[in-house]
Amino acid sequence: MKLSMHLFATIAATAFGLSACDYDGYEPNDPARLVPRTVDEDQTLPSINVNGTQLHAETFGDPQNPILLVLHGGPGSDYRSLLNCKAFADRGYFVVFYDQRGSGLSQRHPKSFYTLKTHEDDVGAVIRYYRRSPAQKVFLLGHSWGGMLATAYVNSYPTVVNGLIIGEAGGFVWKDVEDYVSRSRDFGLLSEALNNATYVDQFFTGRMNQHQILDYKFALLTSSDGAKDSPVGNEWSLPFWRNGAVVFDALYNLGEKQQPDWTTNLAQFRVRVLFVYSQNNRAYGEAHARRVSGAFPNVQLERINDAGHDMLSFPRGFANFFPLALTYLNGLR
Repeated sequence: MKLSMHLFATIAATAFGLSACDYDGYEPNDPARLVPRTVDEDQTLPSINVNGTQLHAETFGDPQNPILLVLHGGPGSDYRSLLNCKAFADRGYFVVFYDQRGSGLSQRHPKSFYTLKTHEDDVGAVIRYYRRSPAQKVFLLGHSWGGMLATAYVNSYPTVVNGLIIGEAGGFVWKDVEDYVSRSRDFGLLSEALNNATYVDQFFTGRMNQHQILDYKFALLTSSDGAKDSPVGNEWSLPFWRNGAVVFDALYNLGEKQQPDWTTNLAQFRVRVLFVYSQNNRAYGEAHARRVSGAFPNVQLERINDAGHDMLSFPRGFANFFPLALTYLNGLR
């Protein structure tokens, strides 16, 4: 998974073990000193209020067209790296982006505010916010953790969504997630990725309620995704606004504790699912893609050539993904 489901599973204990320490030498009263302001701190940012939180959200296209709801990875990332998907708006879709609760530029909350079920409920709340009528079709596009979240929603509500595109979701049962994590964090002790990930912990600490400090530290860690020796095969580091350290910690810990299974009701979702994986992510591969996508009764499995894990974010990967996804969506309109 992007961020949480590969390298950062290895360093989470280090990064957040320091969170109980006092932070000396910097006063983070101004949230813009370390990271961009969130929507509750900057009223000029586009946002919606749903399900007890304020989410950074943005739309493109005609609101009467079929909805394509894009779910970003993480947990704790944002939708900036997926903005290539605006291209679907020019092809007759109403494209909706939002930063998940506690992520990106969305409102921050205490750790206890974040649950796997609440994130799932947010998907439904965003759909209801933008949907104009019951006849308006809804499609989900989920990348990495976003693919897990989309599947969790479909597992609970198999009749709401008219189509589903998933890109390299780590797994829909926790064992598959752990298997992927064990491979995707395979890097040497002297690697560029490990150096990028651990050096920052030598000089930044913060409490769990100091979101600016923790988000800033977490942002520095993301540079590891673009390291040449990272197994996920990306071209370079992803663009982003702000990462959510606390929500990452909360959801990953809940996953380990609850061992969720989001396949229990997928047999009821008979619509064909487009499941894509990348050529260059050596931690994922066809075998894992077949195992994970096999949870759906009707699946179209495709490899995106010349791309790594974040295939939707970089030019070569998106150029190969877009016509495939557009053909899929148009076939279900």
